[in-house]
Amino acid sequence: MLRLDNVSTQYGGVPMLRRVNIKIEKGELVSLLGSNGAGKTTTLKAILRLIPLAGGNIFFENAPIRSWRTHQVIDAGVRVVPEGRRLFPKMSVLENLRLGAFHEKNEAEIQKRMEGIFQLFPRLKERLLQIAGTLSGGEQGMVAIGRGLMGDPKILLLDEPSLGLAPILVDEFFKAIRRIGEKGTTILLIEQNARKALAIATSGYVLQKGQIVAQGPREELCQNDAIQKAYLRG
Repeated sequence: MLRLDNVSTQYGGVPMLRRVNIKIEKGELVSLLGSNGAGKTTTLKAILRLIPLAGGNIFFENAPIRSWRTHQVIDAGVRVVPEGRRLFPKMSVLENLRLGAFHEKNEAEIQKRMEGIFQLFPRLKERLLQIAGTLSGGEQGMVAIGRGLMGDPKILLLDEPSLGLAPILVDEFFKAIRRIGEKGTTILLIEQNARKALAIATSGYVLQKGQIVAQGPREELCQNDAIQKAYLRG
């Protein structure tokens, strides 16, 4: 579905990503782990073609996308839930959700997707006409994920969806992400919360200072002594 081959990037001549290799198969839920500043969001921006590559290539469904523009990546079926949600705060929940389905003209299909969102987040049905900017942080996060799903993604990129949430809401969000994956959506989950992310992932990658330092199936990463010490203990 998505493959990064020796991807390198620079900011002002300073290397950020160094020969990063990531492979995501259709139907997988892959976690990209790392501390703040490790290069996780830079990886996301590279996939979305928001920053140029200094080396390597990116493939989506086996098509090289290094020369693509961002709108071409989106048109191909990549959807993103950005860090900080980035809703349209003066628009209603309904309007925000419908914006996610801007490519879809069939109203029956839009309503079908909307019902799927309500099954995942029942609270949004109660808040449908509420202005998004007046929602709680957790509710805004639900809208952001819902908006991404309204685009019927081939792959969903989630950038730190648990950031800033209360612990009880973090559990709720990871359960929802697991359900999305179980329904067949391919997911790249970018997270600092390694314990929660690995609990639902099929496999994962660990970034440090712009380089992949560990990778493998969930069980293998959870047994890795270095990863346990850095991310899972305490």
